[in-house]
Amino acid sequence: MSFNKIPSKSFLILLLPIILASCGGDYTWGWHVIDPTKSSGQSNIEFLIGGFQNTLSISLVALSISVSIGLLVSIPGISNNKYLKAFNVTYVTIIRSIPVLVMILWIYYGLPIVLDLNLSIFASGVLALAICDSPFQAEIFRAGIQSIEKGQHEAAESMGLKYFQKMRFIILPQAIRRIIPPLGNQFVYMLKMSSLISVVGYSDLTRRASELVVTEYRPLEIYSFLILEYLALIFVVTYLIQKIENRLKANEKIQNPSSKL
Repeated sequence: MSFNKIPSKSFLILLLPIILASCGGDYTWGWHVIDPTKSSGQSNIEFLIGGFQNTLSISLVALSISVSIGLLVSIPGISNNKYLKAFNVTYVTIIRSIPVLVMILWIYYGLPIVLDLNLSIFASGVLALAICDSPFQAEIFRAGIQSIEKGQHEAAESMGLKYFQKMRFIILPQAIRRIIPPLGNQFVYMLKMSSLISVVGYSDLTRRASELVVTEYRPLEIYSFLILEYLALIFVVTYLIQKIENRLKANEKIQNPSSKL
């Protein structure tokens, strides 16, 4: 599935429920906590948006690791060896069945007991997110590699390339173009799932919002602002991925003028 440009009208539609809710009902809204015209509001906004860097950093690191693990796990999945295929199916089935929050809690609290390994909150979060995302990456790579025409494999083999050379120089470069959209979807998924790291104290967007709620006692207003933060982040990421996808398609048309992509 390809990312599409999201018009500004769609963004306003998404905000409509929040706007309407703030206009009606008996609830007395306290938007002063995030009012940029007041010094306290400015301070609160600066504190809240300060979590953007942590959210992006943990998501990017976790995604890069999960992509690497997923690629390694996907190779046995396309093998003709039944034992390698069994490993792929077993890994994907088991890991995909574990909730992300459970994995985070187990790694953060369990590894010090089981392996006497004390990881930081950041390292624990990265490891948990990467492991939970890796089976999805494995399936993306497996599908992308298997989508490459059989003739490409035969041509590479006729050139005398060994299996890993064929994968590195011929198959994977072509598969990458086809898996960019689903990889983009997984990055969006990773950004959202990273909010779960807040339960063990990681100072991301969600954690900062929860901390501010404790001091300001305005949960609805602050969590509404948190929704807007994630909306803005996802829209920007979606736009950038769309640009990358369009660039890859343009390059492919240049290299293959007869292509209908």
